[in-house]
Amino acid sequence: MNPMLPRRPGFFEHYEELIGTWTRRLRNRAQAEDLAHDTFVRVLESDSAAVQQPRAYLHQTARNIAVDGYRREDRREAMESQAIDHSVSSTGDPEHYMQAIQLADSIERALQELPLNCRRIFVWQKIEGLTQAEIAERLGLSRNMVEKYMIRTLRHLRDRLDGMQS
Repeated sequence: MNPMLPRRPGFFEHYEELIGTWTRRLRNRAQAEDLAHDTFVRVLESDSAAVQQPRAYLHQTARNIAVDGYRREDRREAMESQAIDHSVSSTGDPEHYMQAIQLADSIERALQELPLNCRRIFVWQKIEGLTQAEIAERLGLSRNMVEKYMIRTLRHLRDRLDGMQS
């Protein structure tokens, strides 16, 4: 067991098993560790005291997070492809096409500089189409906090993207 993890009966004894399982599935230990981290964060933020089978609950939570990640990635790729196809078809200009790709990469890099909640809220609202109320419920925050995170994210993106054009 990882000595850095707090003791919580039933869950943390499955930490290494969870990483091993997902390392085999993802063929990438770093991604498996990230997934395990996200899983334990979600478990600790939830009402996990009533869970009867911690091992099964952890694996199901990890599976759900992985599926959500793949869905987000598919949507992001589809949106990029659609934006690129639109820019190429509307202008026929390869330079415009490259600018669209660079813009998508810049947005992704700028989002990675932000805290997890800022990134989640941006993706859930702008890409997945969730309302602020749905996001607030999902994260256990007030709608006001969700709005503040979104404002912070949009300001950060504007600052980063304006800095690129200079």
